[in-house]
Amino acid sequence: MQESRLFKIVYYLLDRGQATAPELAARFEVSVRTIYRDIDALSGAGIPIYAEAGRNGGIRLMHGFVLDQAVLSEEEKQEILAALQSLNITQNIGESQTLQKLSALFHLPSENWLEVDFSRWGNQGFDKEKFELLKTAVIHRRNVRIRYAGSDGTVRERAVQPYRLVYKSKAWYLKAFCTEKQDMRTFKLNRILELMLLEESFVQRSFPAEPDDSEEDYPLITLRFPKDMAYRVYDEFDRTQIQRQENGDLVASARMPEGTWLISFLLSFGTQVEIISPAYLREEIARQAKEIVEKYKT
Repeated sequence: MQESRLFKIVYYLLDRGQATAPELAARFEVSVRTIYRDIDALSGAGIPIYAEAGRNGGIRLMHGFVLDQAVLSEEEKQEILAALQSLNITQNIGESQTLQKLSALFHLPSENWLEVDFSRWGNQGFDKEKFELLKTAVIHRRNVRIRYAGSDGTVRERAVQPYRLVYKSKAWYLKAFCTEKQDMRTFKLNRILELMLLEESFVQRSFPAEPDDSEEDYPLITLRFPKDMAYRVYDEFDRTQIQRQENGDLVASARMPEGTWLISFLLSFGTQVEIISPAYLREEIARQAKEIVEKYKT
């Protein structure tokens, strides 16, 4: 237990730069006296750790200190290499060099067991370039100007400050501060039509934590599909949400957010879906189907 805590203290100081003894004691749920004993043990083991008294004092590691690679277990080394291998999203040469260096440092072979590519079929070039530019903007806090196709059908230019890239439900999103709206916004990467990385940098703002997006707040949608739609049903729903009927039909039940996305999603199945519940959704799809028929009558 002590050995584990000693390493955690070192990791904590590497991350934070310095900490007070009471801070470390609270963090690791031990007494301040125990923390000072741990510091002595680390110093005796050759770790350049020291304590400074005074108002701005605290416990520090000597500047430039890095942990020897032997601190990592074989399993941890493999996990690090596997994580880097999974980042083959942008085919960035820097990442492959990092992987090669770490593989040599760890004395472990770099097995290419996994490849991740989130670009769309037939449009690999721009998707990868877009991802790489946004990654640079997030890391270096650079302003970006985008041309974006909104869900209301408009295409507008936006000046944004990128905060992070998010992958959710088979799509990439950019969370950014929109200078026009003066608020945080989420942009779907596929709808960013043009992108320009600007020279100006920005200072990140502090925002309240985002509320939890609980699925319990969404209505329960129950759908029936014929058996020959199984390939699509298993693409869109988890197997625990699907029940196979005696005649081979598939009934899927899931909580989904209401709005234009849900209507578009259901219409994408054409005549190969029947909405069992809720009733109001059946009526809305029927209404939109009638509008489609009227459009093609003319």
